[in-house]
Amino acid sequence: MAHTTVEPSPTPPPEGVLDASRGPLHPLAARTLEAAVGAVWGDPAARHAPGRAARAHLDTARAVLAGALGVAPAELSLHPSAEDALDVGLRGLLHARRRVGERVVLSAVERSVLLLGARDAEPVPVDASGRVDEDAFAAALGEPGVAAAVLQSANGEVGTRQPLATLDAAARAAGVPLLLDATASLGRDPLPAAGSVVVADAASFGGPPLGLLAVRAGTRWSLPGPRREAEQGRALAAPWVPLALAAAEAWRQGEAAASTDAEEARALVQHVRAAAATVPDVEVVGDPDDRLPHVVTLSALLADGEALVDELARHGLAVTSGSACTASVLRPSHVLAAMGVLTHGNLRVVLPLAAVSPGRADDVERFCALLPDVVRTVRRRMGTEDL
Repeated sequence: MAHTTVEPSPTPPPEGVLDASRGPLHPLAARTLEAAVGAVWGDPAARHAPGRAARAHLDTARAVLAGALGVAPAELSLHPSAEDALDVGLRGLLHARRRVGERVVLSAVERSVLLLGARDAEPVPVDASGRVDEDAFAAALGEPGVAAAVLQSANGEVGTRQPLATLDAAARAAGVPLLLDATASLGRDPLPAAGSVVVADAASFGGPPLGLLAVRAGTRWSLPGPRREAEQGRALAAPWVPLALAAAEAWRQGEAAASTDAEEARALVQHVRAAAATVPDVEVVGDPDDRLPHVVTLSALLADGEALVDELARHGLAVTSGSACTASVLRPSHVLAAMGVLTHGNLRVVLPLAAVSPGRADDVERFCALLPDVVRTVRRRMGTEDL
C-alpha cells in the first residue's frame, strides 16, 4: 500500500507501558491510520470513485492480513473486535454442523467468549502450567454429537503454548473442525498451519483492535438467518477501511523483525522471572520454557492484585492484574482457577513490540527493581506483611 501525502504530527513513544494487550499502535500504523481517516473515507461497497478507491485500499489490506494468517484473501473477513470474530467463527461452525450435534470440545482456559458460546460444554482440564490434557481432549473429540473443537495456540494470560500440532491432527482424524484462537500470539510467535477456522487480533502485533477471521476453503461454515452482505457473508457491515490499513501496515512493519523481537522479549521476561524469584511468596505461573516470548504472570501471596497494579501505576508503570473485572463484579481469573494456582495477587506483564516501545528494556528494569518494595508496601497496607 502506498502511503498518502498527509503528514500527521509525530507522537512520542509510550513510557512505562508493560501491558500491550490493547495497544499502543505501531508508530507507522498510527501514522497510516491518521492519514487514511482524511483520505480513504468512501464506502467500499459504493460504485462511485471514492467507494472504488476505498475498495482498492481494503483489498490491499486484506491481502496483507490474509498472508499473515497463511490463507487466501477470499477466506478472510475483518470484524470490529477479536471477541466478535471468535463468536462469529464458532457460531458458523455450530450452525453448519447442527445435524451432527451441538457439543464443543475446548479447554478450561479458553477465552470467556468461547466458553460462553460453547453452551453447556464441560471444558477439558489443564495442568498447573495451563496446558490442556492431550489424552482427555483427544478422547472427547471421538464422543457422539461433537460439532466443533476450539483450542488456543497459546494462553494470553500466562503464556503457555498448547499442543496444537497433536490435537489439530486428532481433530482432523475425528472429522471435527477446529477453531484455532491465535488472538494472543499472531505476530509474536510462529503460527502453525492448523485449524479449519483461525481467529487473530491485529492488536497483538501493534495494530488496532481489529478481529481477523479466516475460514479455510472446504470448511462447512454458515451463520443462521439471512445471509449477511459484508465480509464474505460474515459481517453486518464492511470494516472501517482506515483500521484495516493501519492493521496491514503494523503487520508489514513487524513481520521482518518478529524473530529478533521475540528473542529480546524472551530475555526480558526471563529477567522478570528472576526478579520475582527473589521476592518472598511470589510465584511465576505458566510454563517456564514452552511459552509466548512476551507474556509473564506473577502471583503474590497475601497481596491484592488491583492494589499491586495501582501501586505500580503510582510509579508510572502500566501492568494488569490476573483478575477479570466488570463494572459490577470482581471475580478471579478462570484461567488461574483452572490451573489450580493462586487467583488473587496477580500481575500480568505483556511486553509491547520494541518498535512500539523503544524503552521497554528500561521499563522492565524499573519494574524488576520496584517489585520487592511494591509487594512489601501492599502487604503492609493490608496488614498481611508478617503473616
